[in-house]
Amino acid sequence: MTDTKTERAANTRRADTYLSWQLRRPRRNRQSEALRSMVRETHLTAKDFILPLFVREGEGQRDAIDSMPDVFRLTPDLVLREAEKAFKMGIPAVILFAFVSPDKKDAKGSEAYRSDNVVNETVKLLKRELPELCVMVDIALDPYTDHGHDGVLCPKGRILNDPSCEVLGKMTLAAAEAGADFVAPSDMMDGRVGYLRRLLDSHNFQDVGILSYTVKYTSACYAPFRDALQSAPKIGDKKTYQMDPANVREALIEAKLDEDEGADMLMVKPAGLYLDVIAKMRQQTELPIAAFHVSGEYSMVKAAAQLGWIDGDRMMHEALLGIKRAGADIILSYAAPQIVPLLG
Repeated sequence: MTDTKTERAANTRRADTYLSWQLRRPRRNRQSEALRSMVRETHLTAKDFILPLFVREGEGQRDAIDSMPDVFRLTPDLVLREAEKAFKMGIPAVILFAFVSPDKKDAKGSEAYRSDNVVNETVKLLKRELPELCVMVDIALDPYTDHGHDGVLCPKGRILNDPSCEVLGKMTLAAAEAGADFVAPSDMMDGRVGYLRRLLDSHNFQDVGILSYTVKYTSACYAPFRDALQSAPKIGDKKTYQMDPANVREALIEAKLDEDEGADMLMVKPAGLYLDVIAKMRQQTELPIAAFHVSGEYSMVKAAAQLGWIDGDRMMHEALLGIKRAGADIILSYAAPQIVPLLG
């Protein structure tokens, strides 16, 4: 009995010692999946995603993109099929990017605003067959220009801001006339959001929204995308209009400008390497924030998974969850169709 009493007293002293410094034990809320699910702070759902799709001319054709596993250039009929699958999963929106043959490219990107180009014809098809799907169109000239830049070049190779906005305006009106619900200017020209908003309103497209690529960095993560669209710049680089990866205060300036100019949603691109930017923008604005989990971020996960180094699905889910946790409301991701079925 004496030993038992002594042992109990020792246990009490140990308990008292623990209680003196560890009244909170966070592990108690991690003991089972039931508990973990109850206290989970961030949730990914199908409604959080916009699915990017690459559109090419033709019918019944699907071109694999070597640098983007499981992503394809699709003809409009197959874009419709992929959009239908995504919509049935609960993904509410797609955004279209054009693959343009070299013979249709020129210095000013005039194919971008042809009313029956492949993107506009695809918009018409999607809105006819899937009227409840939100259809967005990327507004940029690099897929359409023979030099691969997002704007009009002067003879010395400098990107001309205001003339570029005028061409982007023609592209925007053509997309709106085709039935696009949102346009997404990704060019990073100064003042283009306000210009496009006034242009849309003056042509009775007040209901067409603007998802602005507000903060688009000069990133190394775009290489697979440029491979997919064969849109890499032929001369120079994009550092005079895309942002320096070192800057965050500049991102907040861009966000304030786009909000004041009439943007409906703001975007950060890339996403995973710029979570701090997303978080700071979240503190500044009440507008919805989208983040683009870009081609390089997607392909790095895919490549590592193919080599057997990581669990690709888990890693992709974790990357996307981190973007949502940082403050993004919406995520543009090529991985959406593979991740949504895993969300439960």
